[in-house]
Amino acid sequence: MNKAQIFEFFRRLAEDNPVPQTELEYGNAYQLLVAVALSAQATDVGVNKATRALFAKVDNPQAMLDLGEEGLKAHIKTIGLFNSKAKNVIALSRILVDDHGGIVPDTREALVTLPGVGRKTANVVLNCWFGQETFAVDTHIFRVGNRTGMAKGKTPDHVEAKLEKRVPAPFRRDSHHWMILHGRYVCKARTPECWRCKVVDLCSFRKKVLEPPKGRQAPEVAPD
Repeated sequence: MNKAQIFEFFRRLAEDNPVPQTELEYGNAYQLLVAVALSAQATDVGVNKATRALFAKVDNPQAMLDLGEEGLKAHIKTIGLFNSKAKNVIALSRILVDDHGGIVPDTREALVTLPGVGRKTANVVLNCWFGQETFAVDTHIFRVGNRTGMAKGKTPDHVEAKLEKRVPAPFRRDSHHWMILHGRYVCKARTPECWRCKVVDLCSFRKKVLEPPKGRQAPEVAPD
């Protein structure tokens, strides 16, 4: 993809969804941090189901410490790797209370020192809460970046570096949301639904699926 194609790629996705949002549910920076940490190897839908009752009780690090590790486990036991995730959430909450006055820091350098918080999690928090232009490369963005030819790379860090260089200014803050949603609902892992893709002509993927599989109808288009 060249510069003009990348610009057009995001222009079309922005036109279709002008204000993209993460599908994780949260009320403040701390809840977002916890939700993203819990979402590793889990779906946003599954995390939301587990955190609704949790976040009704816990909206700050001290409240999480008061709940305790066993109390947290009871809320998130439906999420994969819940034992290790609970341990990390309690540990990061302790650090936030002891070292940051209970406030979620607004730098990647500080965030990645927290237990269970890697670069991707930090980037999501920085983007969604603090409005920073970060590129949180998850499995969807990794796939879309490589398939389309926009940002080819063998690792998430490689893809992030390419996006950092190639995504144009008007779309930088929201670009990772558009790419995640596109990968989740259109450019799917097993069978990309190219037949209904708004940017199919810009994509360099050679094995485009231009017709829905048998027994699977393309969505109806409302008349003008």
